[in-house]
Amino acid sequence: VQLQASGGGSVQPGGSLRLSCAASGITGGISYRGWYRQPPGKQRELVAGITAGGHTNYADSVKGRFTISRPNARNTVILQMNSLKPEDTAVYYCRVSRGTADYWGQGTQVTVSS
Repeated sequence: VQLQASGGGSVQPGGSLRLSCAASGITGGISYRGWYRQPPGKQRELVAGITAGGHTNYADSVKGRFTISRPNARNTVILQMNSLKPEDTAVYYCRVSRGTADYWGQGTQVTVSS
């Protein structure tokens, strides 16, 4: 199983980025997809998650600005990030859960700076 995250980069405050994570080697049964981030010098934290049933949850700090989704491609999860702030700067990781197994992507850097 491999998770390939993409879409990170540098953006000015107020800008937008779209992160994508594609999972290969999984043939269904995904129960949860999520995005996490690790700011410099801090622990990894949940940003947003979506269950197989479509239920979503978000960190309070990103509510109203970020949107997690599962497009028609079954093994893909998207994080649309709008109104980005400097405090959103972090390495972003995608996670996929299938049964009792968790799989993580390699991380993609997001930098918000003027």
